[in-house]
Amino acid sequence: MRRLQGALIGFGFIAEKGHLPAYQAASLDLIAIADTNAARRELAHAAFPNARIYDGHEALIAAEARNLDFVDIATPPYMHAKIAHAALDAGLHVLCEKPMAVTTDEARSMIEHALRAKRVLFPSHNYKHAPVIRAVAKVLDEGRIGKVHHVTLDTFRNTHARGVKEWRESWRREKKFSGGGIAMDHGSHTFYLAFDWLQSYPTSITAKMSTAAETGYDTEDTFSAHIQFPTGTAVAQLTWRAGIRKVIYTIHGEKGAIRVEDDDVEVSVMGDPNGKPVTWKVTEEKIASDWMDASHTIWFRSLFERFQAAIDTHDYAGKDAQDALRCVELINAAYASAADQSRERVLSGSDAAPPLAPPSVRNVRNINVKPVNGRTNGNGHANGNGVNEHKKASLGS
Repeated sequence: MRRLQGALIGFGFIAEKGHLPAYQAASLDLIAIADTNAARRELAHAAFPNARIYDGHEALIAAEARNLDFVDIATPPYMHAKIAHAALDAGLHVLCEKPMAVTTDEARSMIEHALRAKRVLFPSHNYKHAPVIRAVAKVLDEGRIGKVHHVTLDTFRNTHARGVKEWRESWRREKKFSGGGIAMDHGSHTFYLAFDWLQSYPTSITAKMSTAAETGYDTEDTFSAHIQFPTGTAVAQLTWRAGIRKVIYTIHGEKGAIRVEDDDVEVSVMGDPNGKPVTWKVTEEKIASDWMDASHTIWFRSLFERFQAAIDTHDYAGKDAQDALRCVELINAAYASAADQSRERVLSGSDAAPPLAPPSVRNVRNINVKPVNGRTNGNGHANGNGVNEHKKASLGS
């Protein structure tokens, strides 16, 4: 099979530390790199001496389009849509960092363009590819905790992710480049996991956010939201002002729950719900996923495989792209809610992205997932009078 030829546009931290090592391990060839910063271009040449280097995406696409199969967009979000349209116009597939765009209209136009051009648009939703998240998907696919009706997603960071010192190290805190603060930066990761676990797209959101005055930035550093789905609810909390770096997720179903804390997974499966007292069988496992490594290189290797599979199967704007559109829609609805005294923002009419296809695939593996069948009744919560039976075991047992 012919190796695909690609170009990397934007050579910042995640491109250098996350994407580039993954390319070196994947069956994709990187033949060109573009960056507007001269110092970063020098570093790109040193890291990948066989790649041709350009000072912007226009020059790269003009010179290389005939040699390329795809571009990988790793610039700050404000440039994503512009570069994607240029690449699609040139007949190239597009891999794009999250968030896919900063406005719903931009994200929708990117998907529409990909469908017209018959080229793949694929977002870098790399959290789906963390080994621990894939283990969670396996537990859900096996039905061990029943139908999911409530999830919580907490992301704690002690600061925003820094960019490279050669160009605006804190661009994530500048709205004109980032499009927003932690909701724009981490909201996508939070929301697409919620979509998968609740197997539906949201219908409304209520959000609140704040910015510490002493920082002097024009973007939020703390965000919380309650999100309603046809199948249940999600509660999210994101902050760049935590005392620790950690993710904590809980997933609640009719027959039990899953708790993720970085690499640690705990699965609690309810015994007889009519028992007195109710008991749970608890299994725990540590699944190395390198959460403390902000480059997430091993996750990108798996993501690149999925991107290549989408190209091979002509899945031009598949579920990952749909998720990316819904993420951008939800982030912007959250901003609208927070600006309006945290009033509920209903995702319908002009605010809602039209569904492109049902969300029928939960995770990155090739599995068949049953479609969503209406609402859950919300009675699957464990009560406080039970007894837990702890056991160290494989999650697959």
